[in-house]
Formats: sequence, C-alpha cells, structure tokens
Amino acid sequence: MDAERAHNFVIQNAHNFPFMGYLFSNQKLDKNFQVDIAGLKWSSPVGLAAGLDKNAEAINFFTTLGFGAVEVGTVTPYSQVGNERPRMFRYIEEESLRNRMGFNNDGSSEILENLKNSNSNGKVVGVNLGKNKWTTLKNAHKDYQMLYDKFSPFADYLVINVSSPNTPGLRQLQEISFLEDIFDSLFEGRKKVNKPLFLKISPDMAIEDISGVVELCKNKNLAGIIGTNTSVDIQRGPGGMSGKLIFNKSKSIRELFLKEINGTNLEFIGVGGFSNYEQLVEFWKLGGKAIQIYTSFIFQGPSILSSINKSIKEDLVKNNISDLESLIKEYQR
Repeated sequence: MDAERAHNFVIQNAHNFPFMGYLFSNQKLDKNFQVDIAGLKWSSPVGLAAGLDKNAEAINFFTTLGFGAVEVGTVTPYSQVGNERPRMFRYIEEESLRNRMGFNNDGSSEILENLKNSNSNGKVVGVNLGKNKWTTLKNAHKDYQMLYDKFSPFADYLVINVSSPNTPGLRQLQEISFLEDIFDSLFEGRKKVNKPLFLKISPDMAIEDISGVVELCKNKNLAGIIGTNTSVDIQRGPGGMSGKLIFNKSKSIRELFLKEINGTNLEFIGVGGFSNYEQLVEFWKLGGKAIQIYTSFIFQGPSILSSINKSIKEDLVKNNISDLESLIKEYQR
C-alpha cells in the first residue's frame, strides 16, 4: 500500500477504535518508570514524536499504548494541503522514511477542537507549532504567537518547529534574529499562560550556531530543545529523512547540544533514529532523559514500547534500583 495511504488508514482506525490501544499495549507502565521533563511527569522516557498524529485525531489511542508523552501536529494557523503526492517514501531494509509532506494539516481551529475533545488518559500531550507556507519569514512570528495563545491553555507543552525541510525557507528561522522575534512575540502570551516551551532543531544546522541557539533559549526562559527533526538527503530526493539512516547524524548534533546545555536548566529531548533500549541508555549517559520515536514505531509497531519497557524493568532489578530517575542518574555518573 502507498505509504501515505497506509498512514491515513491507521490514523482513521485509531480515531474510530481508540480502545484498540489497550489490546496492543500488553504491559502496564509502573509508576517508577516516570521521568520529570520541565516539571511534567512523563509516564515513561519514550514519547511519540510529532508528525504521526498531525491533526490530534488519535490522542485517545496513542495515550493507551505505553508512550510517556504524545506530541501532535505540526499545526499551522490555517489549514493547508501540503505538497503534491507522492510525498512519503519507505526504505524498508534501512527502517527509514523520506517525507516531503509540507505541514499538511486541518488548521488550528479544527485541531484545537480535536485536542479539547480528546482523552489524554492522564498522559502528557504536547503540540508542535509551525507557520503557514504563505506566511513570510518577516511575519512568521505572528503565526507562532497566534498558535501559542490558542493552544497554551489546553496543551501540556508547546514546540516551536522551525526545522522541517519541507516548507520553503522555514529553516532560515533558526537564525538568531528570527528566533528572537518569535520568542519575543510570545512574551505576553507566556505571561498569561506559562506552559513549557521547546525549540525543535535540525540535524543539518551549522555547528557554529549551536552555542548561540542554546544561549538564546536560556535567555528567553525556554524549557528546552528537541533534537532533531528530519535530515535532507539530496541523493535520495527532496524531503526529510527519518529513521535509522539519520541516527548517527542526529546523534552528533545531540551530543554537541547536550554538552552545551550542561549546567543550565534546559531540558533536551532526543529524537531522530532511536530504535532500541541500548540507544536510550547511550543517550542517558550523554546527559539526556527522554526521547521520542516515530519511524521505528512505524516499522516495529507497539512492540518497540513493550521491548524498551521490559528492558527498563530488567535494568532496575539488575541494579537494585527502585525508580527510573535514579537509574538514569546512575548511568550519568
């Protein structure tokens, strides 16, 4: 089946039959699996990355599967159809995907209603925010301001997405001057409703820009950084690569960011090619706590969550440690 058609089929069924999540989730999460991320209690260290449930249609389903948190979107102020099809491609042997979706979504008003009418089952739910394709870079901050004001009363955390390669010019917003405009435009809204705010960054960003981005996030009181988004691979075609093919590139950027935020109050949520428990442990050793997955979930299904949760349980017993936060600290010694 065409990759996007399969995606839509799954989301539609997850929306119509949310109770199916309980059938796929064969392992209840213990309370000692919790990790604290910016004051939010994730029920496990593995969350669902943005992009899978773009329109917040299947929150009821995904929050029963064993994810520690679920992130929906990317949402733009107004609905847009995205790029022409085909725009999602599978690389099965490499457990990777390439997409050039282009922020296709139903728009903020409809997605907000979906969010308000959903049952999060006690899980943390974040919303990933992006600008409309036709909004100029100069006016991009207005889109993010409108979205923050609209979603902050209902989301547990929010994410500024300026790192997708599929909206022309969007990655230019990672420049300090544009980021400053965006964060400054949110100042009044954040005074009224102060929810944890994250910045999602690209694996293709220049290394020399990292310290400036971290300094800005610190100065603007962000909760943290999410790294990374998809990566451009010109040889395979336009769009963003995700999955195992980008793990090493994403890991390199994550390591640099983790070193840079060491000693600050910033959190760092890892995303980009994670597919097993060993990689999660490696991330803990570097200083991180929580990750998000998307592509590995597509290829492995809910079993990836059961496998990681089983490994956590075994690790706790093996090390005679009662809770996950203490286990992570042990790895970070």
